[in-house]
Amino acid sequence: MASVLTEDLIYEILSVVEEIPPGKVASYGQIAKLTGREKNARLVGKILSMSEYYGDYPCHRVVNHAGRLAPHFSEQRRLLLEEKVKFKDNTHVDMKKCRWDC
Repeated sequence: MASVLTEDLIYEILSVVEEIPPGKVASYGQIAKLTGREKNARLVGKILSMSEYYGDYPCHRVVNHAGRLAPHFSEQRRLLLEEKVKFKDNTHVDMKKCRWDC
């Protein structure tokens, strides 16, 4: 993965994440597709897990394709609730109501 994970790629993905408006969410796969890497949703997750080293990005607005929150991101639910994101249950965002249409 080291040869794939360049700073240019990191900033390309983070710049897409930065465009997600408050109150909306995107999936890892959606971000991957927007950057021309449709089969690299896990790579997007890896980059988002390191985002704190590159600046302040709204990574809390990225969930899996079913709307499930990141399991090790304890603040994610609170941050999304502050932005009035709708939930189906405690761990899943309502993707029909809150998906970012880009």
